[in-house]
This record gives sequence, structure tokens and C-alpha cells, in this order.
Amino acid sequence: MTPAEYRDRRVARTSGMIAVGLALGLTELAAGSLGGVPSLVAAVADRLVDATPGAVDRAVIALLGTSDKPALVAGVVVASLFVGSRTGGAAVTRPWIGPAAFAALAVLGVAAAAAEPNAHVVVTLVATVLSATVGAGALAVLLRVGVQAPHIATIDGEAEVVRAHTRRQFLGLAGGITLIAVAAAATGRLLAGHAASVARSLISLPRPQRPAPPPPPGASLSVPGISPLVSSNDSFYRVDTAIITPQLETVSWTLRIFGLVDHPFEISFPDLLNMPMVEEYVTLTCVSNEVGGDLVGNARWLGVPVADLLDRAGVHRGADQLVGRAVDGFTVGIPTAAVLDGRVALVAVGMNGDPLPFEHGFPARLVVAGLYGYVSATKWLTELQLTTFPAFDAFWVERGWAQQAPIKTESRIDVPQDGQTIAAGSTTIAGVAWAQTRGISRVEVRVDDGTWNPAMLADAIGPNSWRQWLLPWDARAGSHTLAVRATDGHGVTQTSAIAPPAPDGATGYHTITVQAGG
Repeated sequence: MTPAEYRDRRVARTSGMIAVGLALGLTELAAGSLGGVPSLVAAVADRLVDATPGAVDRAVIALLGTSDKPALVAGVVVASLFVGSRTGGAAVTRPWIGPAAFAALAVLGVAAAAAEPNAHVVVTLVATVLSATVGAGALAVLLRVGVQAPHIATIDGEAEVVRAHTRRQFLGLAGGITLIAVAAAATGRLLAGHAASVARSLISLPRPQRPAPPPPPGASLSVPGISPLVSSNDSFYRVDTAIITPQLETVSWTLRIFGLVDHPFEISFPDLLNMPMVEEYVTLTCVSNEVGGDLVGNARWLGVPVADLLDRAGVHRGADQLVGRAVDGFTVGIPTAAVLDGRVALVAVGMNGDPLPFEHGFPARLVVAGLYGYVSATKWLTELQLTTFPAFDAFWVERGWAQQAPIKTESRIDVPQDGQTIAAGSTTIAGVAWAQTRGISRVEVRVDDGTWNPAMLADAIGPNSWRQWLLPWDARAGSHTLAVRATDGHGVTQTSAIAPPAPDGATGYHTITVQAGG
């Protein structure tokens, strides 16, 4: 391969990537500015999630944690750019490959988008075809400017091999198209959230009919590094299947209650806000949380009791499963008895005094005390369907997780941290423990192979919230192993048996190692 041929190959492949990037950017602009057009990148990523076997899902979650969705989106974009690169290289000698490849990408994108809830297929098709056409045209122009047959010209009386366009002209054109692609994608993302952000900012949450009592003064321990009694909205953990956070507007949002009920109905957001509200502190926990992990948080939730909505609908005898369905199609399956047995079970609209953040389910979500999130905590809620467990398997149940998953009693050491070097002498071991619906009655800490020592418990704010604890410790110089265990309000101590998160929650004692200095 001659240097000129090598250069032309690089230019052609770069042209293909830039052209695909432009098409993707335009589809993002369409998604943000046109109603009913989903992000094609997110739609393809969603279909990949749907097709992924449960064992692979669990392995990815274990490896990447909450970074799994950004990694998947990045993977879809990189794969698209790779296809663009190969297309550009092949189109130099076979120009028909460019339009054919963009047509294939458009078909793939529309097919994926058509499965998205609330997608308008015709509008999506038109926007995608136009984006693909512009991308194919951009590829043709880039190849014409960057890769062209040389010709002989006479310059200053001598014959020289020249090209019609200079390298600088190609770089200028490629840079301009790249900027347009990036600007289109960024503008689309901004537009997608603007209307919803305005709607959220205008919401005035109603005063609860039954407000949460203020935490007693002794509920929060003054220990640097301990988890705060109430997790802030910004720091609250997030785990969901949404590739791109839904940005819903309240003007068109409704909650549909249907299935095995006497009186199916829909309720608008203003009507939901006009219902009697209650406010409760509830700790939420993700089933993917490892022992000692941080996928757990405590917040003050405002919402309508699910039982009130079901009473209005009239639940049929035998309807033992309540399916919560999100706008992105995600589903959970809740035992109907769990939302009717008197525990906290809310269609929540507020979090720590503010409307729900978009990342945590605006405009409405489910909060059910005592159940792991994958079987209860539907964000971006749009439907409640009464059915039976034999008739329907929810999203994660289809992927091998347990059908029913009450939260296990757990405890965590926050201070000191695993692997930390601390000063020898008087210090404090502290952390949190939780057993939603049952509460925490005792926490014990073991140093090395010693006996279990009872920790001091902070005042409880309710059985559904985690409880802080501390234990003064005279640390002798050297390496030490610290372990913690909790006992719930029913007198049952958490198990020492070690189990992974799948299929229904991790178990074992949180154990860390610290080094005390001399």
C-alpha cells in the first residue's frame, strides 16, 4: 500500500465515522424537539437490555454497578461509529454501500424505537429517514473532498500530480460537520428536559394530611463520616433500567389502575395531588446491594396511599399481584397483600420536601416499605395493574431473580472505613442498620475474635427507617478485623451465612480490616 493509499483509507474511515455521528446527532435533536420520537441510541440500548439473559445481566451489574447504562450507551455509539468507519472505507470503491448502510441503520433504529412506549412510529420513521439521508449525503461529500482521483497538471512548466481539494479543506469540512453533530445531540438533550423541568418547577406540593413527625433529637449521632439520618436527594442512590432519564410533563401524565378490578380508572396529576397525602420516612434498598454496600438510602416521602387507590378500584378476590409499570416499560410485581396490610405503600410525589427529582421518578413513583426495589419501587409510574403471580412475571423475575423479596436485616460499618489507618487509642466505630417494617432493636460489634459488644443505638424514627449506632473502642496498635450484626424488632438476628445479591438479596456480616497506629 502506497502512502497515498494509506492516507485515503484513513480519510475514508474517518469520513464514515463523522457521517454516522451526524446522523446520530440529528436523531437526538429530533427526539428532543418532536413529541413521540424516542432517542434511537437509547432505544437500541433498551432492546439489548431486553434481549440480555438474566445471568449476563447479573454479571454486568456485579462488574459495573450503576455505570452499566452509561457503558451500554457508549457501546451503542462506539459500535455505530465503527460501522460508519467500515462503511466509509468500503464506499470509496463501491459508492452504493454508503446509502445502503445508512438505510440499514435507519431500519434498525426505527425497529428498536417502535417498541418504546409512547413512540409515534410515523414521526419517528420520517425523522430517522431524514437523518440517515443527511448522513449519507455528508459521507458522499466528505469522500469527494477527502478522497479523490489525482490528475496531472502543469505548474510552472512542469507536470505535477495534484488533487482538486487540499487537506486543509477536508479538515475544515470534517471539523464543521463534527461540530454540527455534537451541537445537534446536545441541543436535543437540552430540549428533551426543558418542558418537563419547567413543569416540575411550577409544582406546589400539598400539605400532608398526616405529616411525618420530626425526628427526635437523639436520632442523629454526631460522628464524622456516619451516614446522615436522611439522605439528600442528590446523594440518594440510583438504580434503574432507564437508559436515558425520562422527562415527563405533568400536563399529559396519568396513572391508570386496571386489571382484576371492579372499576378501572385513570387519574391525572392534579387530581392525584388533591387526594389526601401522607408523609413517611422510609429507607429504600436495592437487591443488588452487596453486604456493606451503598445502594441504600433514607428519605422523607410524600404521597397517596396505594390502598386508597385500590379501594376506589375495587380489587377482585384472587388478584394477588400488583404490577407497577413505568413509562419506559419496566415492571415490578408486588404482593397485593403488601400494599393492603397497613405498611407504608405510597404513590409518592415528593422527596424530602421537594417534588421528586427526575432521576428518582418524577412525577410519581412507588415506595413500598420492606420490599427490595426491584419488586416495588417503580419510578416514572404510569400504570397499576391487578393480576396474579402465575399470570405475569415482572422484568427482573423474567431474568432469574426471586418473585418475592422482603428486605433482609442488614447493618453496615461507616466509620472507620475498610483498609483505613487510624490512631491507636480511644476511637469510635459507627454505622447504620435497617430492617424495614420490623425496625432495629440491637446492634453488636465484634473486634477480631472477641465477644459481641452491644453498640449504642440512636433514637428510632420509625420501623421503616435505618438506625444509626456507635461503639466506643480503645484500639490497640496493630491490624484489627471489625464485624457488625443487627437484630430486628422481632428479635431475629441477621444471619452470618454469606450469600450474593442474586436471587433475593445478599447476606452475611459486614466485616472490615483497619490498622491502628502505634
